[in-house]
Amino acid sequence: MASTYTANGGIELIATGEQSGTWGTTTNTNLSIIDRLTNGVGAITLSGTTHTLTTSDGTLSDGQYRVLVFGGSPSGTNTVTISPNDAQHLYFVKNGSGQSVVLSQGSGSTVTVADGKSAIVYSDGGGAGANVVDLTSTFNFQPLTATLTAIGALAVTDSNIIVGNGSTWVAESGATARTSLGLGTGDSPTFTAVTAGQVDITGTGDLRLQDTTGGQYVALQAPGTVTVSYTLTLPAADGTSGQAIVTDGSGNLSFGSAGIGFGKAIAAALIFG
Repeated sequence: MASTYTANGGIELIATGEQSGTWGTTTNTNLSIIDRLTNGVGAITLSGTTHTLTTSDGTLSDGQYRVLVFGGSPSGTNTVTISPNDAQHLYFVKNGSGQSVVLSQGSGSTVTVADGKSAIVYSDGGGAGANVVDLTSTFNFQPLTATLTAIGALAVTDSNIIVGNGSTWVAESGATARTSLGLGTGDSPTFTAVTAGQVDITGTGDLRLQDTTGGQYVALQAPGTVTVSYTLTLPAADGTSGQAIVTDGSGNLSFGSAGIGFGKAIAAALIFG
């Protein structure tokens, strides 16, 4: 009875009574094939647009590697055909060829591995209609997207914030970030309305609450002093102009123009007490 070979790895099965005195050589080749099938990493050099990945019976061949590292200088997308089409294989693929690699075994499904990417694939050995299947595509993890890539490329500079610009994610800081958040571009943004509960405010100087005309304000001074300031405009005797009278909250009066009439002074005294 003649020797036979395994369907998937090409390992020679020595028939009973065969290869007397030489079976050691065959056995050593078989063990080398098994080692390559389980742990072998093969550098596969591509050229042109096609390549055949062959598993040969009884001898070491590139189709027996567990890990395929594609390199070389293919002229375009390279179709790698797994041969024979009835052999089942599991491959870990890393493509560094500079072009996409299409793994095929028959007329069934194929797997494309882009340049710089990796995949785990298997060929089902289905003959003329054989398929190559991408196991990686069924793994349960967040797929890489353009937006995730954009976030990963952003600088981790202190004070940067991540905001959307309508098409992708960008990092902004300072006035640009304030504008994106609707806070204006200055260091002291203006708010149209603010509602707050109990708020503790600390700092130096006075906190002034001023009306919209700028004519009067309440100044809160530490510790706990409230000063009220007024600006009063009195009509002139002829009714055509005015005299500004201002108190600074300490009982001191000042006038917007030189001097005021006696009647106006009395009016001011009555108003300010």
